[in-house]
This record gives sequence, structure tokens and C-alpha cells, in this order.
Amino acid sequence: MKIYEGTAVSAIHPHEAITRAGSVRARWVVRATEGYTAGLAGLRRELVAMNSSMVITEPLPPAAWDEIGWEGDETLSDSAHVYVYLQRTADGRIAIGGRGVPYRFASRSDGRGETAMRTVESLRAKLRAMFPSIAGVALDHAWSGVLGVPRDWCVSVDADPASGLAWAGGYVGEGVAAANLAGRTLRDLILAEPSALTSLPWVGHRARRWEPEPLRWSAIRATYSLYRRADRIEQRTQRPSRLGRLVDMASGRV
Repeated sequence: MKIYEGTAVSAIHPHEAITRAGSVRARWVVRATEGYTAGLAGLRRELVAMNSSMVITEPLPPAAWDEIGWEGDETLSDSAHVYVYLQRTADGRIAIGGRGVPYRFASRSDGRGETAMRTVESLRAKLRAMFPSIAGVALDHAWSGVLGVPRDWCVSVDADPASGLAWAGGYVGEGVAAANLAGRTLRDLILAEPSALTSLPWVGHRARRWEPEPLRWSAIRATYSLYRRADRIEQRTQRPSRLGRLVDMASGRV
């Protein structure tokens, strides 16, 4: 078997993938394009390409870790509506990520991982707020990428023997573990081998398509604006915000 890297697929059809160099026919065509699915013809509204950005500090000295009290390899989150997530790296850095600019018009994902400066500063401010003792630490790197979000925020895995089309995705940022499980599920589906995996509720699940542009862009930007407002309310009152709950319901996150 030969693997041809760097060959862009523009569309998929039953038993066929279309490229600039020609079409490739196969018994099965597996779509595992996640946040880049919108780049395929006919699938622009299947998954939203949600942006996610990260920054990473310079290595911290042992005294800084002692003062923070972060002794293990736990992954952290602040559990806000517009949340951030953090991890301690093997070489003693803190990597912190968040949404930044959450969505680009028409699910564009043609960037090279560049991160807007306002996003870098936002993540830097969050890091300082969570760990005031390392407020002066320098940031070494920043990068961005996209993740796939279905309209109901639920993963879908399926394989259709009639068309030879199989797919898995919509991990909403949880794909590190979920993609492995989805891959093993697809294997059993394609080989027609019933198993505990093929009976999982995500098999055959299909979310409705996202709204067309510009409604999609406007709604997503408004949603995150309201989430940020809900976070400010909760920070001020120290109580759960009803606004956050309402936005969860409207956006399909519950």
C-alpha cells in the first residue's frame, strides 16, 4: 500500500475521492477531516471549524512550581463559559489554551497557525490571574488550530455499506481520546463485525446542519459575546449566571 501525502481532496462521492490529479476509487472512503470538513464540496454546513489557540511559557524554576503547588501532571480548566485549559509539560512549562477569536467566516481554516496578538494577551492575562506569583514569566510560543463542532455538540460515527462512505468526527476538542475509540468503532463497522463499540449511541447519530452564512457567523460571535458577559456576571456575583444557562440551551451545548 502506498500513502500519498499532500494530496488535497476537494470532494468525496460514493466509493470515490476527488483530487486535482484525478479521482481515487475504493470500496470505502473514510472522512476523518474534523475541523477541515467544511473545505469539502457539499459539507460546508456539516461541522463548524472552531478556532482554538495556545501559548506556552518558558520553563519555570523549581521554586516557582513549589510556590504554585502544582506537583503532579494534572490537566486544569477554569470551568468558565469561555474556558481555558492548562497542562504542565515534561520540561516544566505551562501550556494554556482557549478560544480567542472563536470563528472565522464560512469556517475558514486556511491559516498557518498564526495567533492574533489580542488572543495571546488574553491568555497571558488569564495565566496571571490564575497564578499571580509567575506574572512576569515570558511566553515562548503561540499557535492556533481548528476543531470540528456539530450543531448539537455530539460526536458522529457511521459507515454506509451502500455508498462506501464512512465518517467520524465532531469531537468538539475532545478528540485525543475520542478519535482512538472512533477509529476502532469504524473498523468494526467497516468489517461488519458487531461489537460493544458498534452499539454505542454515537453510531449512526446525525446532527442537523448548521445555519447558512451569515447567520452562522453572527450567531457564533454573539454566543461567545454573551458567554463572556455571563463570566463577568459570575465573577462579580460569585453565583451561577442564568444568562450562561440560557445561552447553553440556545447553542445546543446541553
